[in-house]
Amino acid sequence: MAIITKEWKGTEYFPITELDHVEFYAGNAKQAVHYYRTVFGFKPYAYAGPETGRRDAVSYVLKQNKIFFVITTPLNSSHPATDWLKTHGDGVCDVAFKADSAKEAYESCLSRDAKSAYDFTEISDENGTFRKAAIKTYGDTIHSFIERKDYNGLWAPGYEKLEMGPVSFEDPGLILMDHIVGNVDDGKMDTWKEYYERVFGLTNFIVFDEGDISTKFSALKSRVMRSKNWKVLFPINEPAKGLKKSQIEEYLEFNEGPGVQHIALLTSDIIKTITALRKNGVEFLYVPDTYYDDILDRVGPIDEALAPLKELGILIDRDDEGYLLQLFTKPVEDRPTLFYEIIQRKGSRGFGQGNFQALFESIESEQERRGNL
Repeated sequence: MAIITKEWKGTEYFPITELDHVEFYAGNAKQAVHYYRTVFGFKPYAYAGPETGRRDAVSYVLKQNKIFFVITTPLNSSHPATDWLKTHGDGVCDVAFKADSAKEAYESCLSRDAKSAYDFTEISDENGTFRKAAIKTYGDTIHSFIERKDYNGLWAPGYEKLEMGPVSFEDPGLILMDHIVGNVDDGKMDTWKEYYERVFGLTNFIVFDEGDISTKFSALKSRVMRSKNWKVLFPINEPAKGLKKSQIEEYLEFNEGPGVQHIALLTSDIIKTITALRKNGVEFLYVPDTYYDDILDRVGPIDEALAPLKELGILIDRDDEGYLLQLFTKPVEDRPTLFYEIIQRKGSRGFGQGNFQALFESIESEQERRGNL
């Protein structure tokens, strides 16, 4: 049974209030931008590249409400993204935090044995001073600390407003990043749990073991880390022994190591959001109709009509604080690695434990189609 601890047991070494952005490395950022605009409804925000004086890479910043995605492509083989892409393919390279003081956060982490990804940097232009630094985390993923309090420009020095032609899409109304999930090697989950406790001062508030997340074929274990204000949620997964290859093992094989498995995006109206995303072409995992036969007996009364939830394949789960609605996409890259979760919270601060069986069976059916189960 999952162990849930609502009491805060962490240590606030420095303020951890919210995420700033997620950066992706992509083989062709221009095409990826088109995908995220037309399929997920993001809007152009900022750009850096040769036209702005940057010679080694291009970066496009996309925005949807409080969600910022940065998509970067190297322009030469000496840029670190070149080797990163050769190993991992397109994916998340940086999960960045807002920082009151990038230097303080960075040095605080280094003092507790974190390793530097890049040194503290100050960059100034006519709009003020922008500060950043970064540390390493699981695999080749990093955490940047972004300080903007003395910078009044659009995004950062070297960026300009991103102007692009109109595209047609249904607005999904995504609000913010709810949580970001990392997959790590077998036997390393507790190591990274302790890393986030020691380096960041986060607390472990949910423990899922193989008895909580499993089917007859495969299983995983997970530790969910959180900040004091609940704005930063980091589940960390590792594979558990099963009869066949788990989704975590498949990810680790094709990603060639640990990394970000999925990003959960919050909505206030999941029926509207999933309807829009399906019209835009997002592919979601299949949920069998039998899932809904006794769902209200299990989760109790909900505000939404069941018929549209069933039609759209939306999952429902309840805990002692309320309920949530969620649905997972298929992988959005050719490698079966990164995917997205769409989630609406109606009081619940959980992760849909009651849906794990249905979710795993759906994932396993996709693994079997790929020959990876």
